[in-house]
Amino acid sequence: MGFTIGGIREMRSGARRRHHGTAGTAVAEYTGLWGWAVRPGARAESGACSCGDADCPAPGAHPLDFAPEVPAGTGLDRAADAWADTPGAAMLLPVGRSFDVLEVAEQAGRRAVVRIERMGLPSGPVAVTPTGRAQFFVAPGAAAELPALLYRTGWDDADLDLRALGPGTYVTAPPSDLGGLGPVRWLRAPALDTAAAPPPARLLLGALAYVCHRS
Repeated sequence: MGFTIGGIREMRSGARRRHHGTAGTAVAEYTGLWGWAVRPGARAESGACSCGDADCPAPGAHPLDFAPEVPAGTGLDRAADAWADTPGAAMLLPVGRSFDVLEVAEQAGRRAVVRIERMGLPSGPVAVTPTGRAQFFVAPGAAAELPALLYRTGWDDADLDLRALGPGTYVTAPPSDLGGLGPVRWLRAPALDTAAAPPPARLLLGALAYVCHRS
């Protein structure tokens, strides 16, 4: 890891650090503490995307083509300096490297978190979006394995509002805005014992499928 929890709170003085401190620190936490790469993303306002494409198919919800990602492991100062080159960019996390994502309706996701905790199952980070979705961070490979996992657990023919995100996709990282609709927030924030090694999807799938079916 690039630095410690205590190091997150120690920003250098100076106008550049003060101006970019909040975003730079958030990016550095993702890269240095949790071990996730961060890609600068477009922002949206009044339906228009900052990428400048009037016909953008995903306003405020895609990476900026010209902006390189900040690699996993980047420390505080380097992450802050890199992010200062794209002021106002949304923080996007690439899926399929450190984690895949299982996504359900937010209310079902909230019930699933309670059920998972009651069952004593391990849980990774969980984010909620302004579009009413809950995103469970799970071990990489879940997107490819989901159909077989659902079949083995007996949910393959159920009408479930459950989908998996895998390699080639991105999720917006809290507290960035998603498509001009509002910020993404943590329902369960990353922790040292789960961020780098989120649980396999098979451990959570039964609880997620159950609450989705009940919904």
